[in-house]
Amino acid sequence: MPHVVTQACCGDASCVFACPVNAIHPTPDEPDFGLAEMLYIDPVSCVDCGACVTACPVGAIAPQDKLTDAQLPFVDINAMFHDVPRDHPAQAPVPAVVPRATTDELRVAIVGAGPAALYAADELLKRPGTRVTVLDRLPTPHGLVRAGVAPDHQSTRSIEGLFRQIEEQDGFSYLLGVEVGTHLSHEELAAHHHAVVYATGASRDRRLGIPGEDLAGSDTATAFVAWYNAHPDHAARTFDLSTERVVVVGNGNVALDVARILATDPERLATTDISDHALEVLRGSAVREIVLLGRRGAAQAAFTLPELVGLLARDDIEIVVEGDDLRAVTGDPIVQQKLAALRAAQSRPARPGARRIVFRFATSPLELEGDGRVEAVRVCRNDLVETTGVVTSVQTSDVEAISTGLVLRSIGYRGAPLAGLPFDDARAVVPHELGRVAGMPRTYAVGWIKRGPSGFIGTNKTCAQETVDRLIGDANAGALDVPVGSAADLRRLVRSRVGSTIGVRGWREIDRHERAAGVREGRPRRRMDDVGEMLEVAAHAAPATRRRRSRG
Repeated sequence: MPHVVTQACCGDASCVFACPVNAIHPTPDEPDFGLAEMLYIDPVSCVDCGACVTACPVGAIAPQDKLTDAQLPFVDINAMFHDVPRDHPAQAPVPAVVPRATTDELRVAIVGAGPAALYAADELLKRPGTRVTVLDRLPTPHGLVRAGVAPDHQSTRSIEGLFRQIEEQDGFSYLLGVEVGTHLSHEELAAHHHAVVYATGASRDRRLGIPGEDLAGSDTATAFVAWYNAHPDHAARTFDLSTERVVVVGNGNVALDVARILATDPERLATTDISDHALEVLRGSAVREIVLLGRRGAAQAAFTLPELVGLLARDDIEIVVEGDDLRAVTGDPIVQQKLAALRAAQSRPARPGARRIVFRFATSPLELEGDGRVEAVRVCRNDLVETTGVVTSVQTSDVEAISTGLVLRSIGYRGAPLAGLPFDDARAVVPHELGRVAGMPRTYAVGWIKRGPSGFIGTNKTCAQETVDRLIGDANAGALDVPVGSAADLRRLVRSRVGSTIGVRGWREIDRHERAAGVREGRPRRRMDDVGEMLEVAAHAAPATRRRRSRG
């Protein structure tokens, strides 16, 4: 009985390298790896050995005969990908690790503590004699895994187990609560390390560029997600959910997350690690309908098939599809599956009393209207025009107003310039060559600040390997200057400017505290969102053992 990938997997390809018969694709060396919505297991090639189950860091793989009803659609999804003839390598290659030419200590600083940073740290620590210090302005690590993944997607968050293994390696340390560019300059960081790697992500939201965008009640999906995930920067935010309708501009996976959270019974969310303040507001929510606006058709929608299938499996949410006949003809089997799933949703009976999510395609916002705050969104219907295989939207004169008190835009992200580094404003990334920052010796980039906001959590693994290979190659060539300051010097400098910082042991204490508080309430964890409280909890961490003393 073949195994099946049953959700939007992390995409780090651990299962690919574990599979003895090359049944899982696309592999990192195949051209569609960075574009695929998930990985797929060929039911014909699979020998049911289970190696992929053990390798998967998020528990996304299961035997076909043990699938739940909600997981059954993934049998066809996995098989469908392999129905298309493809040229695969004879065997999934295991990337070679570029060895160091010396065992002399190599000290590397990584700025940012999300998945890209931790995968880069893991790649570096595979080389003997390497020490890595990961810095982040927040008191907690893991980036979007902690602050971006929806609380009802706990299986995705289980990749934190892999991150813990990385953090436990000798040579790994944290300096959390330290902002490079504010507390430390790039030059100061470089003076204490052989190399500096930037993994700062893409933290800025794209704007709509329409009148009324700055009215009260107009916000970003990113801020809303951070709010319900207890991000310290957004704990004091307020979102007015007294409106019956919320409009989300965009239809990617983040937009689906926001819509699903708004449409979910708060008591169902009470068993997750959603923030306390968000749960309280959601319990008093008047929202009954969430409208997702997409300027093009369903065939061009940004959400992935696994996320759509997961949403449609919910029996407590009514799904409505408008603005597209869903009969587009395409050679992409994944798109055909999306359209088929939406057609099936259209034919489902109404669910009286249930909250509704409305997919409204071929519709663009023109203006946010209201006296001091949002009262409506003026939108227009679009014609879809195909030119040389590319579908574009053309606005028409068919205009209407959708009443709402809250509009959340979810139309993509941009990287932010970093102090002292070059920046490509058009692409919103640090200019680089295979991870080496242009014109900046001993400086590297990884993740979204390197390649833009693309891929999934695990895509950062191959991205990190490319950058680290270049860094190690430069070290072997003698291109990395010896630091003038020691690790101890750096910590003294940081303490003089920041005071309290959080290391691995402090983060472990925060993690333990949150999980223990969650257990008492039947939840995975109860999240803290106050930096002062986190620092206080971290200060009670057990003293370091002799062997771990340098890990902070």
